[in-house]
Amino acid sequence: MKFLITGGAGYIGSTVCSALIDAGHTPVILDSLITGRIEFTRGRIFYQADIADEHAVQTIFEQHPDIYATIHCAALIVIPESVERPYEYYTENVAKSIQLFHHLNTLGAKRVVFSSSASIYDVVPGFMVTETSPINPTNPYARTKMMMELVLKDFCQAYGMQGIALRYFNPIGADPQMRSGIHVPQPTHILGKLVDTALGKQPFFEITGTNWNTRDGTGIRDYIHVWDLAQAHVKAVTDFAGVFARAGNPQDNYLIINLGTGKGVTVREMVDAFEKVYGRAINKREAPPRPGDVAGAYANADRARDWLLWKAELPIEKGIADALKWGEIRDRILSYG
Repeated sequence: MKFLITGGAGYIGSTVCSALIDAGHTPVILDSLITGRIEFTRGRIFYQADIADEHAVQTIFEQHPDIYATIHCAALIVIPESVERPYEYYTENVAKSIQLFHHLNTLGAKRVVFSSSASIYDVVPGFMVTETSPINPTNPYARTKMMMELVLKDFCQAYGMQGIALRYFNPIGADPQMRSGIHVPQPTHILGKLVDTALGKQPFFEITGTNWNTRDGTGIRDYIHVWDLAQAHVKAVTDFAGVFARAGNPQDNYLIINLGTGKGVTVREMVDAFEKVYGRAINKREAPPRPGDVAGAYANADRARDWLLWKAELPIEKGIADALKWGEIRDRILSYG
């Protein structure tokens, strides 16, 4: 089967493409390369264009009329940056996604899997959230994800599209075959920063926020290996009919599914696990929360188990080991000139 992957030259999108290829499918990548990497598209069908470019989307479907569904991964994703640059985030993540969904519907491409985010959840007692838990996005990035969930739901109800919003928790690691990984020169995610600290690319790791109402005062997250995350996409996109049937075929043609391990890990616990895998301590210091930060949450992953027939398999230590391995070879694969 053939699938369109927007943002397929990014960290998660490229890993999803690799998982599809390994499962015998063909990804078609649409990426502007504003943040994605050309290196991750080599040997794959690739169109360099904006997701809102109607001509480009039409050309893709003219040349690949057998595309079965779209996975929409393209987005700006840095929370502190979204606080500083909300215009760019609402333009790229909301306005352009609306245009993409409109073009897809016009072309009869009715099946969409959307990369959403657990950052839209409110903080709840115990920190475990289900798909029906209260939402309270506290920064522009999270609000763009909430808005696009609402847009996709409305499109599905009005135009007969089928949408699956996958709410990611915290992806870590790299493709186990080292075809891709975190690619930005200065990662903002916790594991990327830990790796850069271990490799001497930054002097210390900052534990941002130590007074949250968690078991050790640091933020709590659900760290899921990016390869597990990619496998969930393969399950979702290759079996729309089965997923919707197991979900009871809702009349609005729209599903929301958490993608996480179901285990909460604090920042201090993540640092401890990293140091054990790495084999020695790293330099670290405490710092105030970043703009837009929250205490966090972890997933109730029952829907993913029951509807996608999927669960996370890889332990946090595997994510750390793969991230360290990728960090050691990243600069040989990617050019930051």
